[in-house]
Amino acid sequence: MIARFLTAAALLAASPMLLAGEALTGEVQKQATNWTAITMFVIFIALTMGITKWAAKRNTSTADYYTAGGSITGFQNGLAIAGDYMSAASFLGISALVFTSGYDGLIYSIGFLVGWPLILFLMAERLRNLGKFTFSDVASYRLGQTQIRILSALGSLTVVAFYLIAQMVGAGKLIQLLFGLDYYVAVILVGVLMVCYVLFGGMLATTWVQIIKAVLLLSGASFMALMVMKGVGFDFGTLFSEAVKIHTKGAAIMSPGGLVTDPVSAISLGLALMFGTAGLPHILMRFFTVSDAKEARKSVFYATGFIGYFYILTFIIGFGAILLVSTNPEYKDATGAIIGGTNMVAIHLANAVGGNLFLGFISAVAFATILAVVAGLTLAGASAVSHDLYACVIKKGKAKEEDEMRVTKITTLTLGVVAILLGIAFEKQNIAFMVGLAFSIAASCNFPVLFLSMYWKNLTTRGALFGGALGLFTALVLTILSPTVWVQVLGNAQAIFPYSYPALFSVTVAFIGIWFFSITDKSKMASEERERFFPQFVRSQTGLGATGAVAH
Repeated sequence: MIARFLTAAALLAASPMLLAGEALTGEVQKQATNWTAITMFVIFIALTMGITKWAAKRNTSTADYYTAGGSITGFQNGLAIAGDYMSAASFLGISALVFTSGYDGLIYSIGFLVGWPLILFLMAERLRNLGKFTFSDVASYRLGQTQIRILSALGSLTVVAFYLIAQMVGAGKLIQLLFGLDYYVAVILVGVLMVCYVLFGGMLATTWVQIIKAVLLLSGASFMALMVMKGVGFDFGTLFSEAVKIHTKGAAIMSPGGLVTDPVSAISLGLALMFGTAGLPHILMRFFTVSDAKEARKSVFYATGFIGYFYILTFIIGFGAILLVSTNPEYKDATGAIIGGTNMVAIHLANAVGGNLFLGFISAVAFATILAVVAGLTLAGASAVSHDLYACVIKKGKAKEEDEMRVTKITTLTLGVVAILLGIAFEKQNIAFMVGLAFSIAASCNFPVLFLSMYWKNLTTRGALFGGALGLFTALVLTILSPTVWVQVLGNAQAIFPYSYPALFSVTVAFIGIWFFSITDKSKMASEERERFFPQFVRSQTGLGATGAVAH
C-alpha cells in the first residue's frame, strides 16, 4: 500500500504534497507528545512572525505585496524557490522510495529536477521582462486580456486549491504522528499561520519564511547524510553493498524499472514533472520578485543547484535508513512494520544519527516546510483573484491600489477558511489524485498557453482559450477515469483509462488544440495579435521601454 501510494501521489505530484502513507486514508496512531519538536517549532514560528511584522511595514503598494517590490536578489530568490519546491513530500517521500525500492528513488529525484533547465533556458528571462505580478501578465501580453486572464486564473486557482487540500491533510497527519497533537488542531494552526504570513507580510515575508525553511532543511539533511557516510567510511561502495545484504529485495534495489515498467506511464510521468513544474503559479510568480531578467536567470541557476543537491542527500538518507532503521527493532511495531509507515524512515534516521534533539529539529523542519509551501500557494491564489480577475478583468486595469489590496486580503482570508474546511473534510480520503490533477493541469493548461505566447507568432486568443480549456478538461476527465481515482477512490473493479498519469495525452491535446484553433482563426483580431509578436519578442529579450526594470 505504501509503495503504491507513493507512486500514485508523490511521484505524480513532484513534491508539493506531504505523504503520510496509509495515514492519509485511515486513522493515525497518536504518538507521545514530542516536546523538543514543539519547542523548536515555536521558535521557528516566533522568528517568522517577527519577519512578518517587519515585512508588513514595507508593504506600501501592490508591487511590494505581490513581488516584494522586485527587491529580492537572484541568490535569495533561488533559495526561496528551493524552499518552496523542496517539500516534506520530497524529504520524506523520496527517502521512503529509496528505502523501499533503492535505485528507482534516484530516477524520481531526477524527474523532479528536469523541469528546471527548461525554465532556466526558455522561460525565466522572458517571464521577467514581460510580466509584472503573475504569469497571466505574460500569457495575455499580446492576446485578449479578459479571455486569457480568466483562463489563467482558473488554471491557477485549480492548481492552488488541490495543492492546498493536499498540504492541509498532510500537515494534520504529520503533526498528529510526530507531535501527538490532534488533527484538527494541526489543520487550524497551519491555516491561521499561512493567513498571517500572507495577509500581513505579503511576498517579502513569504520569501524569508521559504529561505529560512530551505536553510534549515538543507542543513538537517546534510547532517543526516554526513553521519550516514561517516558510518560507512565515506565509501559509497560500502553503503550500497551493505544495503544489498540487508534489504529484502537484495541486489534488485540497485536495478531500475521496478516502479514504472510501462513506457507510456514513464513518458507521461516525465512530461507531468517537467512541464508541470514550468506551469506552477506559485513558482512562476517568484520570477517577478527580482529586479531584472539577469537576476531571474540567476534565481533558476541557484534553485537548480540547491534542489539537485537536496535530492542527492535524500538518496543517501534512503540508503542510510536501510542500514540504520530497518535493522533496529526500536523503530518497528509488534508486527515488524516501520512505526508510522515507511514515509517516517527519515524521521527515525534523524533519531538514529542525532538522538532526540535532532529528531525534534527534523520534525519541526518537516512541519515548517508545509508552512512555507502553503504561504506561496495562498499568495498565488490571492493574486489570481485580485490582480487577474478583479483589477484586470472586472476593472479593466483601472482599479485603485487600495481597492486591489482590499480584495487581496479578503481573498487570502477566504482561502484560509476554505483550506481549513477542506483539510477537515478530506481527512480520511485518499488525496493522491488531487495532487496528480493539479500537476497535470499545470502541465496541460498553464504551460502550453504561457510557452506558446512567448515563442509562437501565430498564437491567437481563440487558440489559447480553446486549447488551454481542452487541456484542462482532458487532464480532469482522464484523472477521474484513471486507476488512481476510478479504482482506488471510487471502488470500481477496472479503470476506464488504464494509465495513472494523463499528462502525455492532456498535454498533447492542449498543444494540438492551440495549434488548430490558432491557424484556423482568420479574424482581424487574430491578424493584429500576430503582428504584435515582434514587439513582444524584442521586449522579452531586452526589457526596453521599462518603467523601472521592466515594461508593463
